[in-house]
Amino acid sequence: MSKARLLLIALSAFYVIPTFANDDGWANLFDGSSLSGWKKVAGDATYQAVDGMIIGTTVKNTGNTFLITEKEYGDFILELDVKIEGSHNNSGIQTRSHLNPQANQGKGRVFGRQIEIDPSERSWSGGVYDEARRNWLYPLELNPKAKSAFKKNEFNHIRIVCIGDETITWINQVPVSYVVDTLDKTGFIGLQVHAIGKDGEAGKRVYFKNIRIKTSDLAVPKIKDDMYVVNYQPNHLSRKELNDGYKLLYDGQSNHGWHSAASNVFPKAGWDYGHGMLQVQATEGTSLTRGGDIVTNNTYHAFDLSFEFRLTPGANSGLKYFVVIDKDGKSAPLGLEYQVLDDEKHPDAKLGRNGNRKLGSLYDLIPAEKQTRFLRPIGHWNNGRIIVYPNGQVEHYLNGVKVVSYKRGTVDFKEIVALSKFKNQPNFGEAKRGHILLQDHGNEVSFRSIKIKEL
Repeated sequence: MSKARLLLIALSAFYVIPTFANDDGWANLFDGSSLSGWKKVAGDATYQAVDGMIIGTTVKNTGNTFLITEKEYGDFILELDVKIEGSHNNSGIQTRSHLNPQANQGKGRVFGRQIEIDPSERSWSGGVYDEARRNWLYPLELNPKAKSAFKKNEFNHIRIVCIGDETITWINQVPVSYVVDTLDKTGFIGLQVHAIGKDGEAGKRVYFKNIRIKTSDLAVPKIKDDMYVVNYQPNHLSRKELNDGYKLLYDGQSNHGWHSAASNVFPKAGWDYGHGMLQVQATEGTSLTRGGDIVTNNTYHAFDLSFEFRLTPGANSGLKYFVVIDKDGKSAPLGLEYQVLDDEKHPDAKLGRNGNRKLGSLYDLIPAEKQTRFLRPIGHWNNGRIIVYPNGQVEHYLNGVKVVSYKRGTVDFKEIVALSKFKNQPNFGEAKRGHILLQDHGNEVSFRSIKIKEL
């Protein structure tokens, strides 16, 4: 047996080599010497074929520029090597994307899922961004250990799997992002030169080489890594989520698993559950009967909980956890609350301390540190996530970005409670187990895709 063969066997003991990483059925998207099969759109940055590479170069006073394939693709595995100059430069790889030729004063606008190339300190390379449409789908706050996979000023090997509704990315053999999305079954592949920001420089280059694609004999690879899945299929669990132990708390059709916080049955009015969402009915200011809060039948201790929510203008609601129900019914159910609120139009946003009653906050305790650019408009679905670790550490996420972090039961936590409306509640927020609660505040608010993994 050759030394090379022995080395390959030894390396295989440490690395799982994907079954699709072979030359059978692969086709080159770049001939190494020309831009045949590609076309430039949307901006004025330049692209050249030089020494077996496609080189994109930034220029001033232009928007994002793309080199896109003339052919469209459906299911595929795409591999390429990328290097980018500068720490303020930016790039990306479009997958199943599209062009609106009338937009951008007739220059066209590319939209669709983009795999990020980000050499900045943020380090979100391999994350998934929805160019000119929904913003971030998979920021690397959801998989922080993958931030170190990208190497600055070096060629990085990118692998992208798009099969069915699933998009999975790797950088240098490290799994980075996993998105299940219902949009765009087909589209072109594109290479981006980003517009220059205030810190950017003209003349900075992005290098692409070894661009190849496989479109037949495909299978979604199994990812053993415990990476989070962003799933835009409503009330659905992907194969990986099922394998990782997630369960749906709402099936999209029934009230199974939920009951009133005030009784052992589901409210007869005030809630709709049969149209793919658990929806609080608007009763504030009407003669309609309010349904009241609802809670899960089960209680939870340590968990990873995700949910989508949709607000109407001026609406207020919340998702509470570690909720304790008074069996005698003498006090309202208490628990820690992920605030769900229209910050602009509901007056509660102006109350509390330092914005701790705004969207994503730990209600009346800790304000959410969020940027407007990561919010989706009222009437659109936003993604919430709460992780409670076994050691009591808690994190709130909003659309994939961490906005709150604290630890239950600590001196710091007790001091925050002492400054809140809960100061007279003994051991507030420190129950060992509790229900999940959806709040009825009299406003129309919808929830769906509520899933939980016990840790």
